[in-house]
Order: sequence, then structure tokens, then C-alpha cells
Amino acid sequence: MPLKRMVMELGMGTDLQGEDYTKAACRALHNALRQNSLTVADAFGVSRDEMVVEIVIGVQHPDRVDTQMVADVLPYGSRTVRVEQGGMDTPKENGGTTVMANAAVLVFLDLPEGTHGEAAT
Repeated sequence: MPLKRMVMELGMGTDLQGEDYTKAACRALHNALRQNSLTVADAFGVSRDEMVVEIVIGVQHPDRVDTQMVADVLPYGSRTVRVEQGGMDTPKENGGTTVMANAAVLVFLDLPEGTHGEAAT
């Protein structure tokens, strides 16, 4: 059965003091998840553990993000994390940087051909 994209949520997170890109990325993911309870799996009679979740993180220094820590934020589903150039670093007046990360969470379900988003009966 083909994977169908069912949900896209967006989030933003920061680390104001520590210049920690992983912390900002995790906060961005939390922000995206708080906007959706991800009941779409239940609506189609699919276990939440069967969701395929792609997490895309944007930060100024992608190599500074621990992708496993980001993936561990999700409570269920198989997950992949891709980190790309993005987000924003803002210099502080007295030195240092405020780090901003963006997250896109894409949720896919493996549904029978012809389902096209209709709930199973």
C-alpha cells in the first residue's frame, strides 16, 4: 500500500542562552506537536505506532543537532530526522547568539489504494 501524507505541522523553538541547536530543534518539534493531537491514525483504524513521521529541522548549523535526541521527542511512530540549513541566529548585544530552529512534521499512513483520505468503514 502506498504511503499517503496526512498531516503537516510547523513549529518554532529557541535557545535563548545556551546556543544549543539540539535544544532549539526539540523545542520547535514540541511546538509543532502541541498544535495537533495526531488523531488521524485513530480515524483510519491504524495504530499510532504505524505512522511514518518525517521531521525536518532548519537551523543555521545543521551539524550541531543531535538527530536522535530530536527523534526521541516523538511518543510513537517510525521517525526520520533531516536537518537542513535554515532557522536564524541572532547576535546578542553582549556577545553570544540566540538560536532559532524551525520544524516541519510530516505524518504519513500506509493506507489501501483508493482510500484517498476517507475513513475506513
